[in-house]
Amino acid sequence: MSSPTQYRFSFGPWNISEGADPFGPPVRDAFPHEEKFALYKPMGFDGVQFHDDDVVPGLESLSAGQIENKADEVATMLRNQGLEAEFVAPRMWFAAETVDGGYTSNCAADREMAWERTKRSVDIARILGSKAVVLWLAREGTYIREAKNARVAYERILELIDKVLDYDPEIEVWIEPKPNEPTDVAYVPTTGHAIALSRASRDHQRVKVIIESAHAMLAGLDASDEMAFALAHDKLGSVHLNDQNGLKYDQDKNFGSANLRSAFDQVLVLEEAGYGGNGEFIGLDVKAMRTQPGLPVLDHLKNTREYFELLLDKVRSYDLTKVEAFRDDRDYEGLERYTLRHLLGCT
Repeated sequence: MSSPTQYRFSFGPWNISEGADPFGPPVRDAFPHEEKFALYKPMGFDGVQFHDDDVVPGLESLSAGQIENKADEVATMLRNQGLEAEFVAPRMWFAAETVDGGYTSNCAADREMAWERTKRSVDIARILGSKAVVLWLAREGTYIREAKNARVAYERILELIDKVLDYDPEIEVWIEPKPNEPTDVAYVPTTGHAIALSRASRDHQRVKVIIESAHAMLAGLDASDEMAFALAHDKLGSVHLNDQNGLKYDQDKNFGSANLRSAFDQVLVLEEAGYGGNGEFIGLDVKAMRTQPGLPVLDHLKNTREYFELLLDKVRSYDLTKVEAFRDDRDYEGLERYTLRHLLGCT
């Protein structure tokens, strides 16, 4: 019998935040990114998720050489801490040129700016030693449906993916679906949409999906099913584990804090499929509560990692022989009772 997967964990420096939200200013002082890297290993994290301007602040006003020099500095910091850059994502939702989306904008100049920014993100990823760029298509959607030709918009997204694949023959593109927010309705809202784009691309083996629990829930879908679908197609690049209390704004709550059984099912799907066996990360994307005092605030990251590991213990002690017997008998009432009692510690 093969040994159990030894999972590796990652998070982004934005998960150590100042607590600002759309209705209020920061409630905690900023904590420098450079100092955050020293916190990862002691908490049991090996990977760092990056936006391009997490690595190179103000990159839009810097030359290619200046961007390379700054990325080299961060790469050295990571090596010194024994950390790995999991991915780099172009932050395409802050720039004035992307107010109507970058890749799908009706303005050719805006689309060209978005492409240039994406190329720089690929360059940064390679300097950091990362194999992937993540496309969270934040503003690639509309507030009213007549604002864009949706067919053309999808063609433009596919064109962008192909350009990235051509630009770097080794980089992978991971699409992160989300159905809404900040746009009213986003393009590529689900894993199925992302995988369809992958299959249509010029090198589908390098186009994968990163599934965030809360994003799947916002689409009214089961996060574990989304993960299973991606795994069935060998398309799961990574996950962002968190939780969501209903169909509200994107909450990034601690994994399992609102939907414990759903969290169990996500861990079950990942474990059964052998996810992580090739070095894939268990990525977290969780926000500290605005009310949490301290500097830096880290408990939400420590706790979410612990919740995953506690649920992993539940998954590994879940009697699959019993589960198969319930399935064979079509005794789903019995299966549910067994599952709930197992989660409640009664078995």
